[in-house]
Amino acid sequence: MYLPASLPSPDPVLSQLNLGPLTIHTYALCILAGIAAAIVITQRRLKRRGGNPEVVLDVVLWCVPLGLVGARFYHVFTHISDYFYPGADPWDIIKIWDGGNALYGSLIGGALGVFIGCRRAGVRFLSFADAVAPAMLVAQAIGRLGNWFNHELFGLPTTLPWGLEIESSNPNFPADAAIGTLFHPLFLYEIIWNLIGVAVILWLERRMRARWGRALGLYLIWYGLGRSWLEAIRIDPSSNVFLGIPANIWASFAAIAVGLAIVIVQGIRHPEAETSVYRAGFEPVAEADADENTTAEAAPEDSSADPAEPAPTSAPAPAPEPAPDEDGPSPSKSPDA
Repeated sequence: MYLPASLPSPDPVLSQLNLGPLTIHTYALCILAGIAAAIVITQRRLKRRGGNPEVVLDVVLWCVPLGLVGARFYHVFTHISDYFYPGADPWDIIKIWDGGNALYGSLIGGALGVFIGCRRAGVRFLSFADAVAPAMLVAQAIGRLGNWFNHELFGLPTTLPWGLEIESSNPNFPADAAIGTLFHPLFLYEIIWNLIGVAVILWLERRMRARWGRALGLYLIWYGLGRSWLEAIRIDPSSNVFLGIPANIWASFAAIAVGLAIVIVQGIRHPEAETSVYRAGFEPVAEADADENTTAEAAPEDSSADPAEPAPTSAPAPAPEPAPDEDGPSPSKSPDA
């Protein structure tokens, strides 16, 4: 059986589809496919927890736009030299279709959108986050295919048979590397890591009954661990560095710390089982209760009746007249007697 000696990058022609004046970028299609998959998974998980699956679409209307804005601005401000230099085009800042969307920025912006959407729908933020946690890993795995089509997100040189082919004209191609050098396909590593993470979270969720936000905490821990070692071998010369450590590694450490805090604190605060995903006062009325309330309602009154005037009552039937006794007729009785 023939085994390829490397992993080729897609032909640049495949990075976009031109339909007349309309240009559709493959990177954007991968992101949209990931969002669609996350919606379906979250709807099913929320329904199994007693929530209305239609709420997911309401939350998405807030989450996706704010997530995209957060992803782009996080990338821009952790790659200052790529966008702010003499003669730079300011419009490059918003060209999201050219790649450069940071996952940690999307988490920050998306979390804000989820919070707003959940408040409006009456759903607890952490309960919704639990439902969406494994779905986010699926969405990220699909979205990482866009990095492959854009010839980005690769690591140090390697001689492994799955080394990624990158053209020497790529802006991130090391100046001291020979033409034909292969690189670690970090996008592929992250896809595999994320899909394994879905299985791990689902297993731990059943084992430890991870509710009240703890599935979210497990997601942050898992993704932070994986992303920290991927960033350690990533070639990204324009990324900002603090104390000799790239910004994304610091963000990964922060994600791990936040995830641990959520798992520990929520485990102490809520050892009991979660009975509802809704906030107090927003629980939907059960159908049985609704039917009972309906049958208990009084019949509508006659609108022609005067509310100040008592309703007429039927006159009592007259008492039967006693039969006369043998000595003669008995005296008649007064109605007031």
